[in-house]
Parts: sequence; C-alpha cells; structure tokens
Amino acid sequence: MRIDVTRFDAPDAAALREEHMAETLALYGGVDTEPGVRPTAADIAVFLVAYDEDGAPVGCGGLRRRDETAAEIKRMYVRPAARGRGTGRALLAALEDHARRLGVTVMHLETGDRQAEAIALYEAAGYRRVPGRDGIHSVWMEKDL
Repeated sequence: MRIDVTRFDAPDAAALREEHMAETLALYGGVDTEPGVRPTAADIAVFLVAYDEDGAPVGCGGLRRRDETAAEIKRMYVRPAARGRGTGRALLAALEDHARRLGVTVMHLETGDRQAEAIALYEAAGYRRVPGRDGIHSVWMEKDL
C-alpha cells in the first residue's frame, strides 16, 4: 500500500468521497447527518489517498485546520473490500504525522454512532469521546498529539 498527498477534488479523491457519502446515507436511512460546515478544496490542508498493491485507490482522509493548534479529520473512508487490512490505521497515522508537521497539538473528529468499526479504530489509536458533544447519530472524539 502507498499513501499519496493529493488535491481534495482530484478524481480518485472525489470518487472515494462520493462512495463515502453514498455508504453513509444508506447507513442512516438517506438522512444527511453531517454537522457543521462541509469540507471543500479551499479549507482542506492535506488530503490523502491510499492505494493498494495494484495501484487502485482504496481509502482516503483529510485534515482541516480549526485554528493554529487544532485540526479536524474529514472524509476518512476505506472501501469495504479493503477493510481489515490496516488501511484505516495507516491513513490515520499519516494524517496525524502531517498534522504534527503543521504544528497541530490536538486532533478532532466526528463519526457516526452506527459506525462501530470506525469508533473502534479511533479508540485503538488513542482518541477519546468528547463529553457533551455527541448529537443525533454523532460521536465526537479528540486526541492530543
């Protein structure tokens, strides 16, 4: 597997983000549950795409600055066929490395309460739930880097 930095709106990134949105909408009954402002190419500091050994894109994730010391993970996604192979862990670690290089000391993320595998991944990587932030279908987490 390799992980490349790319544009948020690059073709592979866009295709993965579209799959992510379709899967999320199906999981939550067609309801868009994303809180806050949607990420755009203008506000994503780093966007990564993971490729398998055959060069096919299998996962992605972005980093959006919140302020000088905090960043938020956006659009973390791994294609179902590639799950369970360490792609999510590798993407998360790469995003954290990029964040450290940018001077980020705390990472934030929001995931869905029906995404047990994602929650388990983040908890295993040291993320903790943020009390009082959870909303309808939202689980908020953070990690000090």
